[in-house]
Amino acid sequence: MKNLKNHTLLYDKDCPMCSVYSSAFIRCGMLEKNGRENFSNMSEDNVLIIDYERAKNEIALINHNNNEVAYGLDSLLLIIGHSLPLLEKVGRLKPIYWFFKKMYSLVSYNRKVIVPSGKIVTEKSCVPTFNLKYRIFYLLFTVLLSSFIFNEFLQQFISGDLIFEKAVLMIVALLFWQSLSVRKLAKEKYFDYLGNLVTVILIASLFTIPVLFFEITISHAYFFSTFLLFFIFFEHLRRSKLLKAGFLPSIFLILFGVISSLLYYFLFS
Repeated sequence: MKNLKNHTLLYDKDCPMCSVYSSAFIRCGMLEKNGRENFSNMSEDNVLIIDYERAKNEIALINHNNNEVAYGLDSLLLIIGHSLPLLEKVGRLKPIYWFFKKMYSLVSYNRKVIVPSGKIVTEKSCVPTFNLKYRIFYLLFTVLLSSFIFNEFLQQFISGDLIFEKAVLMIVALLFWQSLSVRKLAKEKYFDYLGNLVTVILIASLFTIPVLFFEITISHAYFFSTFLLFFIFFEHLRRSKLLKAGFLPSIFLILFGVISSLLYYFLFS
């Protein structure tokens, strides 16, 4: 790979995703060994060059030859394009660029609910601006994707129609129910909680993907479903502590499980 010299990529050290792909650029030789810098500890010279608030939302790449700065998807394309020019040209095509620009924003604005951090937020912390549009889109996208995956899993054991629709309804009902437990939180923290909740559900659904490639018995399915429920509860509890949302959301989560199980028993047994 061709080394992009005299450039600095500013990344969020507290974001595992940012750390992974920025270190990957260095390991692959696309950036110099000192070609990245933690946003929270950047040099004063770099602070004067960048748009500080924009760099919290879109990873910044500083060209020290002319002090020009590229942000977000453009910074990634510049790094990749230096080694793989054809790939950059494809990425610059309008429809493809538009799609990946939206996907980049979706992940960037929601990265702190995808992978939350318990570290104290300061003025120098690389925390993205709260964006209601991208948070709602993330909620919708995650609900639909989780429901699709659960649908594929449940179809192996449940006969009938509208399994996907029922999965969507169940997750939406859970979101509505849990929102009652955090309704007194400030707007941003309220949507942070919902973002974390759907992320937990998405992770649980992703666990089912390997199972789709094996034939398992109904008893194995019950065991696996129990594992998913325990995972959802304890991961939800961990994230609630990080958000300082208290124990009430976890109590509501248990109540939702009990009530939904009783309703299923009386209506379908």
